[in-house]
Amino acid sequence: MLLLGSPLASPPAQATSFNTGDIEQHGNWHSLTLSLGNERHFRALEQHSYSDSILSLNYTPGVCDLPWLEVRVELDENQAESRVANLVPGDLRVDHDTIHNGMAEFITQRGDSGFYVNFYLDEQALLVDEMRNGETLRLRFDRGEEDYWFMSFDLNGADEAISRAERSCRDAD
Repeated sequence: MLLLGSPLASPPAQATSFNTGDIEQHGNWHSLTLSLGNERHFRALEQHSYSDSILSLNYTPGVCDLPWLEVRVELDENQAESRVANLVPGDLRVDHDTIHNGMAEFITQRGDSGFYVNFYLDEQALLVDEMRNGETLRLRFDRGEEDYWFMSFDLNGADEAISRAERSCRDAD
């Protein structure tokens, strides 16, 4: 089931609703185009693993070689302010491949009913390659004093969805 509400139609950490189009399913993933006026983004996403969370890899024309990885979690309540709520260590791992250490920034946006987690990784290109060939992406957030939050996302269809989003971005350049 593809949810066509604002979670899919919002670029990272922005409450602005974008139009969705060119939606294709790839296993448990989807690829689509986000547009608002002349602005375009191309997204590969997985919303199968959780009813309240979406993992997405997002491409923007002009910087197609710098996609951003993001998790959106629904809070069921519009946020009163835009802010960085937290910055914590985060680890990502596909199957038994490389453990990618980085930082995870938790962001809320005024008027948006969820929060966003953006990742800052040194080897994101390697992670994306591993996602294309893997079965499961696991995330671990270290909220301090051995307080961990874990998530995992199915990668069935990720290769096709990521390839289409990247190709669409390059075609739009």
